[in-house]
Amino acid sequence: MKIFGKRTAPYRYLLPTLALMIVFLVVPICMVIRYSFLDKAVVSKTPSFVGMGNYKELFADSAFWKATSNTVIFVVVSVVAHLVIGMIFAMLLNSKYFTTRTKTIARVVYILPWVFTASVVAILWKLMLQPSGIINYLLEFLPNVSRNSEWLSNKDLALTVICFINIWCGYPFYMISILAGLQGISGDLYESAAIDGATMTKSFLHITIPQLKPILISIAMLDFIWTLQSFNVIWMLTGGGPVNATETLSIYIYKLAFQKLDYSMAGTAATVLLVVCVIIAIFYVKQQKKVRE
Repeated sequence: MKIFGKRTAPYRYLLPTLALMIVFLVVPICMVIRYSFLDKAVVSKTPSFVGMGNYKELFADSAFWKATSNTVIFVVVSVVAHLVIGMIFAMLLNSKYFTTRTKTIARVVYILPWVFTASVVAILWKLMLQPSGIINYLLEFLPNVSRNSEWLSNKDLALTVICFINIWCGYPFYMISILAGLQGISGDLYESAAIDGATMTKSFLHITIPQLKPILISIAMLDFIWTLQSFNVIWMLTGGGPVNATETLSIYIYKLAFQKLDYSMAGTAATVLLVVCVIIAIFYVKQQKKVRE
């Protein structure tokens, strides 16, 4: 009995966490997937089974494809910009041209956008982007630039502005991760490359990038999943408007469920988004196994 108790001890310690995960994660996911195969789920006591009917209706909905298009643009632009800006700032902080005190101050300043909560970010930028806000005030000093712009109410500008704000508040994650990777690269590699006559560009391409590759792939996949599900900042800034110009899949799902009360279609769209996230998560796990090996 003692041997049996020792063998099961780790599982008993995990039992409370597993129970919470099943109740608050597995069960809701199963319920949402079930809703995607029903008509009038939740709102009707006897919802009828429609099979793949909801999926056919979803893929025929132009609003869904508009939201998908916005999501693809939002995710790709954000992830690429996060990677580039995070790399630039990380290399600046890792350079030998700044004193330790300067680097410390820069780290605090650069990381601030990541510290703010979504509500603070949304309120801060909404105030600055108002027609009478500081952004339009600063534009008054530039020639040939339109002033008093309705940044969040202009359907041609809204998605670009949302992307910019998401980039601003997300790049510190890349900066910190890449900086940690840079500090782990041996200086002997760069010294050997310099002796062989390698330029800074060649050292970056053939030493820095290969050494950082596992980190870059991992954080890019994580950021892809997080950005794909981004909701708070977009909802508080534009609510998906104007004219659905900033409506991403997460906003689309929210509106179906809590504005139109169409839980069946909301569950269908959520299931599609879940499948995409699971596929990316599988690649992420495989990447992590390769890194450990």
